[in-house]
Amino acid sequence: MIPKKVFFTTGIGRDKEKLLSFEKALRKAGIEKFNLVPVSSILPPRCEIVTRKEGLKYLSAGEVVFCVLSVNSSDEPNKQIFASIGCAIPHDRNLHGYISEYHGCDKTKEEVENHVKYLASYMLSTTLGLKLSDRKHLSEFVKNKGIKELGFAQLEKTKNNLWTTVIASAVFIP
Repeated sequence: MIPKKVFFTTGIGRDKEKLLSFEKALRKAGIEKFNLVPVSSILPPRCEIVTRKEGLKYLSAGEVVFCVLSVNSSDEPNKQIFASIGCAIPHDRNLHGYISEYHGCDKTKEEVENHVKYLASYMLSTTLGLKLSDRKHLSEFVKNKGIKELGFAQLEKTKNNLWTTVIASAVFIP
């Protein structure tokens, strides 16, 4: 099965129970009705990027759905947590791209989105000829090769006595 479409989504959930905060984050992201199977980080050739609203039309409750999933949870008070997904798309859509996931704490949205895009672009660029030791030339290489970068991040500050879960996902559609 090679996915034909993909959409990106994020969500936040809070609850006294960690599992329920995760469920609430899935609901905010619109993907709670599916049996999610995390996969690694390849964007298939010619895979069309669609909106969440459009993508959800193709999926049914209970369906096994493949996704790249970034999750972070904490019940530590006043902690800034994040989960993010980045995507690097080659100019030649007959080639595969890369999707990266990155999660942690205490970063700004700009820092998170820049880093997750960097991760995806670095993986793609090394398959297109950038030497692994040549990281300092990545942005020039990305520009010259016409690589499109996308970044999606969900950040949230935790609250006392509650679990907070943040998710970001690339959801594949067959």
